[in-house]
This record gives sequence, C-alpha cells and structure tokens, in this order.
Amino acid sequence: MTRTPAPDDRLEAAKGGCTDWFARPPVTMADELRALASVAGADSTERDLYGDGGPVALLEARVAQELAAEAAVFFPSGVMAQQAALRVWCDRSGSRRVAMPDLSHLLVHEEDGPRVLHGFEVCHLTTGPVTPTAVDVEALPGHVGAVLVELPLRDGGYLLPDLVELQAISATCRYRSIPLHLDGARLWEAAAGLGVPPHEVSALADSTYVSFYKGLGGLAGAAVGASADVAEELRLWRRRLGGTVFTAYPVALAALHGLETMLPRMGELHAYARELAAALPGRGFVVAPQEVRSLAFRVFAPGTPTELRDRAVSVMERDRVALPHQWRAADLPGWVWTEVTVTPHVAARPIEASAELLGRLLG
Repeated sequence: MTRTPAPDDRLEAAKGGCTDWFARPPVTMADELRALASVAGADSTERDLYGDGGPVALLEARVAQELAAEAAVFFPSGVMAQQAALRVWCDRSGSRRVAMPDLSHLLVHEEDGPRVLHGFEVCHLTTGPVTPTAVDVEALPGHVGAVLVELPLRDGGYLLPDLVELQAISATCRYRSIPLHLDGARLWEAAAGLGVPPHEVSALADSTYVSFYKGLGGLAGAAVGASADVAEELRLWRRRLGGTVFTAYPVALAALHGLETMLPRMGELHAYARELAAALPGRGFVVAPQEVRSLAFRVFAPGTPTELRDRAVSVMERDRVALPHQWRAADLPGWVWTEVTVTPHVAARPIEASAELLGRLLG
C-alpha cells in the first residue's frame, strides 16, 4: 500500500525538485564562504578583536558615513542593538517608559526581553496596523524615556509614514525633549521608498538601528548610529549584554559587501516592487499597503492557508518553480495573506512574468 506523503514531506519533496524560485534561489554554505573569501581579498589578514579593528571598524565607519552620524556601533543582533539603545536613552532621561507601536518587533518577537532585562514600561504609540503621527507623540502622557518608530512597521504590513510626517514626529519629540530612536531594520529600503538617502531619515532621530541581513543580504548583525558619546555607552551595553564576541569579521565582510552591491540598487528594487504590486490586482490578488514604500508588501488571496499552500505545492510539482507557500488567515473571513519581497532575483524578470508566476496560485 502506497503511503500518502505528509504535507510537510510533500512540500519538501516539491521544493527539492524545483529548478527556479520566485524570490531567491538557495545558496550553499560553501558558496557563501567562497564569496566572503573574494570580498576579504587574498592578502587580508587583519581581523577585529572583540569588536575593535579589522572589517568591523571599516563597517562601523561606513555605516556612520551612510547615516551621517558621528559614530556607529556594531552589534551581533538587532535585538541586542535596540535594547541597548533604548537602555541608554532611558538611563539618561531617568524614565523607563518607552513608547512604541503595539506591533513593534520588540513586543511581538522578543519574548518580553525589553521588560525582563531592562524594566522598560511600554506605552503604545499606536495600536494596530497604522502609521504613527506627531499627534500620537503629543498624546503620550507624562515623562517618556524614549520613542521608537519602526520604519516600516513590518507586522503592520510594511506601513511607512511619509517624510513630512516623520519630520513632524521628530520635531514633536524634540519639543518634548524625548529621544527618538528609529527601528531601521529596513531603513535602506525605506529610504528608497521615501525617495531620499538614508542620512536624511536618520537625521530626524537621536539614534538609528540598521540591519545587515535583510535588504543588504548579509549573514547577520546590526549597528546603531548615534553621537560619539552615545556610541561609547552603546559599546558598554554591548559588553554587558554579551555582544563583544572574539571576532566578527565574516559578518562584517558580508555587511560591507551588501553596502557596496545592494545599497545602490534599493531605488531600482523599490520601483519594481511598486510596479509588481500594481500588476497583481489584475491577477485576482489584493495588495496592501496601497502605496508601497518598501521592497515588500502583503498579498491577499481568497481561500484558506491550507488551500493556498496545497496550490503552491502543486505548482512546484508541475512547473518546478518555488512559489510562496506560507499563507496566514486574514482578518477578513475567507481570505489569506503572504509577504512578497522583491529581491534581485525577482527583479531580473519582467514585471508581467513575476505577476504571472504568482497568478498560478489562483489557477
């Protein structure tokens, strides 16, 4: 008797048979390491030591330049970077109250770490999938240690305020003497969506966190750009939180490579994302947000998560092309959603070709 493959077994078998991928092809660890070796150069021997010198120092200098900040501090993770930044501001202000969206990464994905480790008292800057405004900052009661704005709000569907609103938020924070911290995990992409260089966005804040492995395609890691005196305190907290690893040159090399090769392409990839989002409603999808200001957006389709997953697997088996298969139930009954991120692999196709591939999910 032939056993019917379990859903996960069938999915993995289908993925293994694919010869093309909608978003990005898999890369072996060996290929990644060979690419890093070419970035390092044959004669390169200087490594960082506990975060000092070598590629880490070069990376910090490059990030400071891109953000027009006095200094930048490398961290092994964004979670550590942001908690350290908020801790510095709260210690300076004498208040543990931090305002951030209820959909902030710190509240959704960090296992209550900000409260457990630092005693932060979180008040919600916004609730639900909305962009923050200066009015939200004005409405914050009492003494606030810091305001965090996530650009874009990923768990809200990649929502991003326009530049005028960001300027108003910045001005209101300064009027109230509240430090403004930007969660810029996707700042490189968001700046392209706003039509300005990254430093014009980071100039609105007192500190800015950036990631190296999302839009830049690095291995891991993050940095915070800030004034020189704040950077010194960030280095202290990095040490206290266990982030001063013996050496981080592979991560730094990958990040430097991403800044060289991916950062100049952000405008091009954003333009593609806007065009692709505009083409999908004609294929039966609904796209949000209506104005795409990043390299990613949500795509909604009728059906259940299981139905869309099964359709994706069927397409993989039939056409040997991997399509998005992780769908979630939407708030509207009978609809599901997934995320679409425009990578260089996606942008290598004509818009209609990418739209047609996704359209196969709806038959």
